Amino acid sequence: MSNFDELDRATLARLLPELLLCGHLIDRSGMAHCIAAFGRPGMTAVAIEEWQVASPVYTRRMRQALAIEGDGVDTIFKGLQLDIGAPPQFMDFRYRVDDHDHGEFWLDHCGALLDVEPMGPEFVVAMCHDMEDPTFDATALATNPHAQVRPIHRPPRTPADRHPMCAWKVTIDPAHEPPPIPPNSDVVANSFAAQLELPDIDPGDDGRSDYAGALLSDLRFDEFSRSALIRLADEVCLQHHLLTLGFLIAVRARTDQATEIGRKQFTGIAGITSERLRAALDLGDDTAALATVLRLHPAWNPLSYTGIQITETADSVSIRLPRRSGAQSDGVWPALLDAGNLAPLEAMARGVNPRSYIRAVEADQFGWSAEIALAAEPFREATEVAITRFSKGAAFTFTDRGIPLPFTVV
Repeated sequence: MSNFDELDRATLARLLPELLLCGHLIDRSGMAHCIAAFGRPGMTAVAIEEWQVASPVYTRRMRQALAIEGDGVDTIFKGLQLDIGAPPQFMDFRYRVDDHDHGEFWLDHCGALLDVEPMGPEFVVAMCHDMEDPTFDATALATNPHAQVRPIHRPPRTPADRHPMCAWKVTIDPAHEPPPIPPNSDVVANSFAAQLELPDIDPGDDGRSDYAGALLSDLRFDEFSRSALIRLADEVCLQHHLLTLGFLIAVRARTDQATEIGRKQFTGIAGITSERLRAALDLGDDTAALATVLRLHPAWNPLSYTGIQITETADSVSIRLPRRSGAQSDGVWPALLDAGNLAPLEAMARGVNPRSYIRAVEADQFGWSAEIALAAEPFREATEVAITRFSKGAAFTFTDRGIPLPFTVV
């Protein structure tokens, strides 16, 4: 059972890019608080560690889900197309495949760079050099342990409007020694999120059921079957949780205030994600819209991982979280909330209607629930949401880019 079962194929196809982009924006929320707590070097280290431990896990999961076989450069690029680190168009990856062992990619548009450039060259170097070197390799290594990703050119841009914004070469060579396995990789790899079994894609459903065959220049999600899109949506939500797990592990290694920082991260991305989901689904701001957004919000999915229950009445929506679930055991977003710490849930609800407030909270030995209703006047936007809104991704608009072209691998 999936919360995405209620959506038709066209709606799911529209939702997938949103889920990928919102996953990318998690760092726009979390890293601001890491800078405050640890400074720029500490923030950079947290970012490296979280992506190193999370991306190999969810890359392998996505390959298994879509029957993506092989260990060549084209397979590495397929993984990037389904990665919250590279949401379509906002992070506009373009590809060239020379043969099984050689290829290039470049970014015609990099929303992350446009967010960081106003902060100065030190932050650009931190992202485009310090973070990308180990994390690109970590993602590629999930497909081939002898893969290396190296820059052709990258920011700081010279001249300032240089395009493409960066370019990278991917080489597979058995002589390449894989880098050491990052600390805590086993914690993430053995998490409930990493091990969660989701229903297989129905190969008899209308539309594409896998990503076998040629690498495509772009993915058109509307070509996938409804069954495949439901699985993809749940997998992308798991990417959110796996990245958050990596983030919390890295933060906990540095401070005893990790739960507080995690709640701030959650609050910021919760509100922006609700806004984008509401807009993408063309919903209103009533309780029915709120219930829909809550059911589809990546914080509460996959359903088999979180165990949440959403119910609605004419004037309120209730959410119930169990005390026992995979998400609770992993200590990710649902585990950061309790009856006394509800700021992320408030932000989430106010992303649908700024008049939302939590009217009542109940708790028992099996879990807790909160009832959300509407006040007469809107509430001020949470500071954490305003910080995340700094990213151009908060208001980014996707466009239809037509039929993708296949690549031929020699």
